[in-house]
Amino acid sequence: MKRITVTLSLLIILCGLQAQEPKKDYSQALELVEVWLDAQKDFDRLPGISAIVIDDQEVLWSGAVGYSNPDKQVKASPHSLYSICSISKLFTSVAIMKLYDEGKLRLDDKVSDLLPNYNLQQQYPSSGPITVRSLLTHSSGLPREAAFPYWTGPDFPFPSTEDVDAKLKDQETLYPAATYFQYSNLGLTLLGQIVEEVSGQAYNDYIDQNIIKPLGLSNTRTELPKKLYGKELAQGYSALSREGARDKVNFFVANGITPAAGFSSNVHDLGKFASWQFRLRDSTINEILRPSTLKYMQNVHWTNPNWKTTWGLGFVVYKGANGSTWVGHGGNCPGYQTTLQLDLKNKRAYSVMINANGSNPSKYLKGIDAILNLVKASKKETGEITKLNDFVGYYSAKPWGSEVYVGILNGKLCTMPLPRDKPAEAITFYKHIEGDTFRRIRDNKDLGETLYFQRDEDGNILSYKSHGNYTKRINR
Repeated sequence: MKRITVTLSLLIILCGLQAQEPKKDYSQALELVEVWLDAQKDFDRLPGISAIVIDDQEVLWSGAVGYSNPDKQVKASPHSLYSICSISKLFTSVAIMKLYDEGKLRLDDKVSDLLPNYNLQQQYPSSGPITVRSLLTHSSGLPREAAFPYWTGPDFPFPSTEDVDAKLKDQETLYPAATYFQYSNLGLTLLGQIVEEVSGQAYNDYIDQNIIKPLGLSNTRTELPKKLYGKELAQGYSALSREGARDKVNFFVANGITPAAGFSSNVHDLGKFASWQFRLRDSTINEILRPSTLKYMQNVHWTNPNWKTTWGLGFVVYKGANGSTWVGHGGNCPGYQTTLQLDLKNKRAYSVMINANGSNPSKYLKGIDAILNLVKASKKETGEITKLNDFVGYYSAKPWGSEVYVGILNGKLCTMPLPRDKPAEAITFYKHIEGDTFRRIRDNKDLGETLYFQRDEDGNILSYKSHGNYTKRINR
């Protein structure tokens, strides 16, 4: 009896100690994130970037840099609307799986049995059937696109559903089913048609009533709202020319390709969409889908023969740098590139939206995640941080580089070169020795070279000295 009492006492003490462990404070890291995004926006010549970080059911941070419409000086914000393009496929996939949950279709149903107008030519007699499952995993062997040049500017002539169906007879499979991964907007377009056929509702109505409204996604639409274009809806821009310019991209309407590429949203709504997934995965109660169904969707269902591409049911599924399983989707439409990615183990999600092609939202997502992963749980030393604020700012790295930002992270002074595609790898920490003198903290915790800041007669920081050379402070 004594042993049980002692054991219980130890457990209570240990629980108490765990409860007293300081939480991670991300405020300093998020300041670095904002500095980094702002610099990358300029160096990559992007009009605007909107981003969000979700911690399970909470918004850890959201922000934006640049403009949603540079001509009219409309600043980008976390509430700015963008075309989310292929992230639309996640909504179509959820709709299909809701019908699956309700017993209205099976994943191994043949597309030809579900769609009366489906008559695309199968050029491989020995091929297995094209099924709902193979459309969700992009392993059907179907062509990437419907038989129309809708990615061709300047007007992007997206076909109607009727036009898509009328041309199916003129198309044929690229590969036998279940042979290769072949990303297919046509495949997801057909899944949207299956939603209509099986539910008896128009696709847009079904998505709105069964997903968008129940999740409170008040800024998510199955279209791009033309009346908001250039205002709440960001103006889209092209990739860079050799001269470093970006052209305006015309407004487009996805029409019959909507289930694959037609939606608009903002990072806050996609954050809600991510929180729903974390919530459902932890639940035993149905919310749009059964919890088991979402988990099933986010398992690997297709691995390409080269082992480099793994896909779930609608979701890309992959292992992140931290060993966690990540799921999500990216989007690339005329004038916009976006991404939504979820770290399932750590219940952390990110969305990044950019109103320009030739950009890489995943670069920014990974950069934000890597900076946040540097944060350590520690108690704030307010007085020390206040002293360090004197040194915070931008310093010129010319002619060897562009800029160096001196900031604070984990209560220590740090430097971050700009621009940098992988900012966390370039952040260097310094230990305060005395006064204006610091020493670099090496990876093994030994101290390296000295960093000495110089002031003018009024006490303002002018530059820092390292390895015998000076780096001047600049205003920004």
